Amino acid sequence: MRVPSKQEADEELIVYCDESGTPAGTAPKLAAHNANTKLHLAFSVFLFNDKGELLLQQRALAKKTWPGVWSNSCCGHLMPGETVEAAARRRLKYELGLTVGELHMILPDFRYRAEKDGVVENEVCPVMVGTCLTEPQPNPDEVNDVKWVDWERFVVEVADPANGYSPWAIEEVELLQKEPKFRELFRK
Repeated sequence: MRVPSKQEADEELIVYCDESGTPAGTAPKLAAHNANTKLHLAFSVFLFNDKGELLLQQRALAKKTWPGVWSNSCCGHLMPGETVEAAARRRLKYELGLTVGELHMILPDFRYRAEKDGVVENEVCPVMVGTCLTEPQPNPDEVNDVKWVDWERFVVEVADPANGYSPWAIEEVELLQKEPKFRELFRK
């Protein structure tokens, strides 16, 4: 898989969708994120290592949305004609230099809307979980820092809004904790 240049990544298209998640047009990613961001297709990934620790990333300080905020392992947008899994694998490679094995779809219907500093995220955002057996090599254009954390400690930490995690990660963690498939696969 070819990794896009920063310019190519900045010029990516996102896919608008209707309420059911059916594609309904495209727009340049950066220009599309504003105070009136339309509903669009995205994804989130939570990666665990062989010790059961979760990989977190701190978003790059120059990001348009949620700069410097700690969040789940990786998240991003689908491009036209791309599956959720293909988009996740593309962004894992681009943001973290990672190629991972199987990704499990745990929350296929997750959707959220959040606003920060006048920029809105408004996404249909399926959540996948997988394992990572190598150390990430963060792309500084996308990721300021990474760390591995204990899941149970993270669940407590992310529940306190004062800790400043991304709003989607907060919601996703709460839902993952309730999901039997997640507990079966990753929290034995």
